[in-house]
Amino acid sequence: MGCVQAVLAGKVGIALGVANHRSLAWSIAQAWHNAGARVLIGYQGERFKKNIDELLPELGPDSLAFPCDVASDQELDRFFTELASKVGYLDFLLHSIAYAPREALEGRLLDTGRAAFNTALDVSVYSLIGLAQRAAPLLRKGGSLLTLTYYGSQKVVPHYNVMGVAKAALEATVRYLAFDLGPQGIRVNAISAGPVNTLAARGIPGFTEMLRYAAQRSPLQRNVSLPELGAVATFLVSEAASAITGQVVFADCGYSIMGG
Repeated sequence: MGCVQAVLAGKVGIALGVANHRSLAWSIAQAWHNAGARVLIGYQGERFKKNIDELLPELGPDSLAFPCDVASDQELDRFFTELASKVGYLDFLLHSIAYAPREALEGRLLDTGRAAFNTALDVSVYSLIGLAQRAAPLLRKGGSLLTLTYYGSQKVVPHYNVMGVAKAALEATVRYLAFDLGPQGIRVNAISAGPVNTLAARGIPGFTEMLRYAAQRSPLQRNVSLPELGAVATFLVSEAASAITGQVVFADCGYSIMGG
């Protein structure tokens, strides 16, 4: 492994939100592994365990996987207790977790019910705070928290609805956590990825049209690839990005700079 590839040698990271081989979290986990890091996986529950068991060997013999329900404080406590007993410390953590009930992604935001709204904000936003609370004691100085957002946080994207509201809250959370954790030498950033054809994204009505529209209108006239997102994520948790915190970094082939 060359020195460029090994920019994360000796580091330990965990990626939460891996569902299958097309997950954004999986592409980032692979990139971190290829850069020399020991990478662990946190996954939602039993329905994803088979996929994780099949993928895990690709991260090397020292990788481990742990189930974690981020909507439960008790589960978060158990997860980090187990994590601390197995590895002792972390250098970076990926939060690639978002969810809203399907009915809240159809029709109008105006029609969103209270329960659906609370679920979307709890799973998609508060989960980052819950993870940060428990990860901070394990993160070594110079460590990072990284999350994933989307342009629908800043502009109206039809059918994105309550998830756009949640992503806006997530981006604000990144800034406030960066302020809180900065004195410990811990950085917090977000990648705003362009649309990628993942299992989660396919749950958004009209997603195929979103992919086509973004590719046509971005300056590079294409959509971002999974390896490209992995490269950005590797940079942001590396020492090369040691002065970057509280930021939303766009990796969308320039789509977000366009006026229409």
